[in-house]
Amino acid sequence: MILASASPRRLDLLARIGVVPDAVDPADLDETPLAGELPARYAARLAAAKAALVAARHPGALVLGADTVVAVGRRILPKAETEAEARHCLELLSGRRHRVLSAVTLIDGAGTARHRLSTSILSFKRLTGSEIAAYLAGGEWRGKAGGYAVQGAAEAFVRHLAGSHSGVVGLPLFETRALLVAAGRLDG
Repeated sequence: MILASASPRRLDLLARIGVVPDAVDPADLDETPLAGELPARYAARLAAAKAALVAARHPGALVLGADTVVAVGRRILPKAETEAEARHCLELLSGRRHRVLSAVTLIDGAGTARHRLSTSILSFKRLTGSEIAAYLAGGEWRGKAGGYAVQGAAEAFVRHLAGSHSGVVGLPLFETRALLVAAGRLDG
């Protein structure tokens, strides 16, 4: 099996269900949302595109692709690359409920694609300016959807989480395991 992601978190999560990929081959593609694209469709499109891109490089291989999106209503928050982006995301999430959508696509050796989507709902506490500044100073927000990592210091901001904790981290294990069982990679 090939993991179409460079995320160390996804590798760690796969290990929790006893899966160690034979290779890691990140898919490099444009992750710009399409005009009017809704968060669930965006996450599903990216997961499928990542898996397809890597499957084309490895004919006959089992390929797993995933994408995680943080959304407030219909608005897709960026994978924060700058402190200003992360600050904006955290200010938007402060005291509010938001969704984290994690899509997974598994393409088998015959080219059959299977898809799953996990939707989690989180509520953040109201964040003070000093809490946001301290979080930003830690740097764990870099490259993270919505500007935060729930498996790190931002977990202290979560008042409520309904759904998949592993999905919020980046790979919903229930859905991923179901795909691997359906493909014969894991026993049911």
